[in-house]
Parts: sequence; C-alpha cells; structure tokens
Amino acid sequence: MVNEIILNNTSIRVDKYKQKLENGLHKIVIEFKVTSEEYHDTAVLLYEGSFDVKVPETGLAFKGTIQQYSTSVTNLYEKGQVGIFALTLLEVKN
Repeated sequence: MVNEIILNNTSIRVDKYKQKLENGLHKIVIEFKVTSEEYHDTAVLLYEGSFDVKVPETGLAFKGTIQQYSTSVTNLYEKGQVGIFALTLLEVKN
C-alpha cells in the first residue's frame, strides 16, 4: 500500500490510495487526515491547483491538477479538529 505522496515537494501521508489510467493519463485518488494545526499550510498548498506529483513507493511521477476535492470538516480553524480530505489528481498532457 502507498503511504505517501509528494505534491510540489510537500510530503503527505495518505490513508487511502487508488491509481489508474484514464484515457492514457495517470489518475490517483487519495484520502488523508488534516489536523487544525496543519490546515492552513494544506489549504495553501491545494490552492496552487497544479502539482509535480510523486509517489515514491511506486516511482510514479507526473504533472497533475486537482480534478476533485472534498473535506469532511468545514471549519478546521477550531483547535483539536481533524478532517479527512479526499483528493483526485489527474495528469496533465504536456
């Protein structure tokens, strides 16, 4: 099982990971936990929208964009909260 992905040199520990090809392009779907302390940095990273995606455990690397994104908690500014983020990344054709 994949435990980590790297988006623009930021490591993210993942709880769920799926990888497939869609129309010849790599697509990964992940879920990961974000604490209220990590929320700001995570949000800033995700707002970039486009990423150098690396999956060290499989050797996969590609340029990708967010295709889908959701979170289980709407207010992670409250101390002690933990949200589950779901993120789908799709490879961008060069």
